Amino acid sequence: MTPEQIAEIIQQSVAVKQAILQNTALLQTIQRAGFALVNAFKNKHRVWLCGNGGSAADAQHIAAELSGRFYHDRPPLPAEALHVNTSYLTAVANDYGYEQVFARMVQGFAQKGDVLIGITTSGKSANVLKALQQAQQAGVYTIGLCGNVVNHLEPCCNLVIAVPSGNTPRIQEAHILIGHILCEMVERELFSLIA
Repeated sequence: MTPEQIAEIIQQSVAVKQAILQNTALLQTIQRAGFALVNAFKNKHRVWLCGNGGSAADAQHIAAELSGRFYHDRPPLPAEALHVNTSYLTAVANDYGYEQVFARMVQGFAQKGDVLIGITTSGKSANVLKALQQAQQAGVYTIGLCGNVVNHLEPCCNLVIAVPSGNTPRIQEAHILIGHILCEMVERELFSLIA
């Protein structure tokens, strides 16, 4: 790979972020998602996250920033990725099918007033969609992060944050940016902490 090809990849990533930056409605949706997290934490509720592959890593990353720390030392917040218990994950996948792994955990743990963030670059991961549907039935506030395919997520989400791209790596890069924005917003709003 040449330096020019590397530069082109970086330029593609920058272009996706520029498209987000220029989309006022999308920025407002990110803001609304941040306030949903703030409201949940203020009211002693939890934030759950789920995804597959790179999106699972993003879910775990965001949960760690919230439950550990982001910029500042402050009290931990109750946030968890649904896939971190591998014994549970493999048992449910074996007994009920992989499509049920997140939905059953939502059914068992999530409560009205909690928030579930479902991350799917394709916008159509069956296990993420089932988790969001289960969450809605339980009165959980649902947020979907996806790329430019939204039609599967919209019926089961209070908010959909759709990155304007169909390129999986570029979508994932934007998702972690959005996750970091949400974490910073939580610290600013809950603890009056500014980076």
